[in-house]
Amino acid sequence: MFDKYLIVDDSVRATADGFAFEAKLGYYRGLGLSMIEDLAITLDGEAVRREAIRFDEGAGPISLADMETAYDRRWNFGAKATISVVGQGALAPGEHRLTLAERLRVSYLPFPSINTDEKTVSVAA
Repeated sequence: MFDKYLIVDDSVRATADGFAFEAKLGYYRGLGLSMIEDLAITLDGEAVRREAIRFDEGAGPISLADMETAYDRRWNFGAKATISVVGQGALAPGEHRLTLAERLRVSYLPFPSINTDEKTVSVAA
């Protein structure tokens, strides 16, 4: 539905042990974090390990495993969240191909909603 807007333009930045970027939810109503089944990231054709991904909608970073029981936290439609990849070493400056796939559990759908965005992003030196 909103796939081309998942990865926020010009938001990718290198961190000391990986990289981070801003993302938006690909569902028009917002969801509790426990209803986000997975956030899959690929960088330059290489899948990022699930254990290396952290999510922060403003209440502090949380692992994907901990999101499964985060019943008191919510990602609202249109709100930017920071998605970080840790333990990979700093991301090299230059262009990279970044993919984000959000697997969402929506109460009235008999199947998971999967939204995917892929962009060529630039990381400053």
